[in-house]
Amino acid sequence: MRHIGLRIGIVIVAVILGVYAIIPTIRLYTESDLSEAQKIALSKRAIHLGLDLRGGMHLVLEVDTAGVQEKPEDLRDRAFEIIRNRVDEFGVYEPVIEKQSGGRILIQLPGVDRERAVELIKKVAHLEFRVCEDDRVAEIVDRIDQYLQGEDTLAFEQPFSSYIVTVDRDPGIDFRDEDSVLALLARADEVIPDDVEFTFGPREEYTGREVKRFYLLRAQAELTGEAIRDARHGPNQSGNLQYVGTWEIALEFKREAARQFAAITGRNINKRLAIVLDGVVQSAPVITERIPQGRASITGRFTAEDARDLAIILRAGALPAPLRIVEERTVGPGLGRDSIESGVRAVLIASALVVVFMLIYYSLSGFVADFALLLNMFFLLAILSTFRGSLTMPGIAGIALTIGMAVDANVLIFERIREELKIGKTTRTAIDQGFARAWITIFDSNITTIIIGVILFIFGSGSIRGFALTLTIGLISNLFTAVFVGKVIFNYFTYKFDVHKLRI
Repeated sequence: MRHIGLRIGIVIVAVILGVYAIIPTIRLYTESDLSEAQKIALSKRAIHLGLDLRGGMHLVLEVDTAGVQEKPEDLRDRAFEIIRNRVDEFGVYEPVIEKQSGGRILIQLPGVDRERAVELIKKVAHLEFRVCEDDRVAEIVDRIDQYLQGEDTLAFEQPFSSYIVTVDRDPGIDFRDEDSVLALLARADEVIPDDVEFTFGPREEYTGREVKRFYLLRAQAELTGEAIRDARHGPNQSGNLQYVGTWEIALEFKREAARQFAAITGRNINKRLAIVLDGVVQSAPVITERIPQGRASITGRFTAEDARDLAIILRAGALPAPLRIVEERTVGPGLGRDSIESGVRAVLIASALVVVFMLIYYSLSGFVADFALLLNMFFLLAILSTFRGSLTMPGIAGIALTIGMAVDANVLIFERIREELKIGKTTRTAIDQGFARAWITIFDSNITTIIIGVILFIFGSGSIRGFALTLTIGLISNLFTAVFVGKVIFNYFTYKFDVHKLRI
């Protein structure tokens, strides 16, 4: 009876801690009226379902090395770090991002929107700040018209200027005419000065039709995205009526870039500074004064999600080269639900058969084994919740195997107790000797399997790691529940009720 109170206290404290750890998981997957903020908060303390259970996307990307001198592996390594930073900022739990041979990158993202995730991952995000040369537009447009009039061809019967429409006092074109305008600009390239180039804005709706603004920009960028230290999204504060209800991205420059930005704005007062992202002018505000604080903002018709994703991309940096998808698989949540139902059904059937067997074969002592088994499953889920583990279909298989090995430990203990009782030892002595002598065998068998599980987790990937994780945690928990908790229960009842005959 020595220290029995302390041992019971340890078990009670462990159970209380387990309940505290598992509550977020229960709430996350059972409460349907949670707000988005509550879901995010609970997700940080809950078990996450893997790609095969929750659904999501599987991508294999390859770096496009066309026109790039670097080795594919070097480009892949740089792209890998940027993608990992973007995904971490995006808030995907338990993503799989791995390097593969030939400049390829494997990505598995459970529970994400496919279109949004692909856009976030693939976007090159080359950001430039370039000064607009608005006062030269009319001159260059006229020069293009004169050049095309002298062309001996029927392909350009309309002058370049005829395609230009006015969009909120900016020159623009009808979206349907974009290909024709690009062809005209390419044909008249030799009369467009080398120090400027025409660049379009995003597609937008204006007076009932779809248009694109176009800008005459200096060919040389004043600053690039490498100058950005931080980027945060928020509601638009520009006061411009065309951006009411939209979101913006607030930029903060690095120290040296902030000084450069102050000089750029100081010498270009009353000119517009275009913010160009991947060759598209997102906004072109007028510089009204020198800006010494090293801050700027990107305004446009951004939704909250668009602005957040763009801020993530700008913080993580631009990709060194474009990426192309070489393999893509999407796992639907319906398939995931089927997997969960099948896996849970298998575990429940196995558990039920084991429980019945222990009760029939070991009588009342089987209750102790069954209680220890249920406690083992409880602690396994609690530990997964504590460390934000990911549960996969192979992980559920690991739980099923844990059930068998947990019962195996109880079988070893009970058989040792039986042997001690057969040679005439008292109930209390038989229990103490049975647990002591079975402990070495249980420890050896569990620890060797745990070592294998750890090795599989370290060197394995994907589904193998999910299996190894649940198996290892289950076996560690089993050493506590089958041996420590089981002995506490036997000792408490045999001393409390002065049991002289044990039904085992």
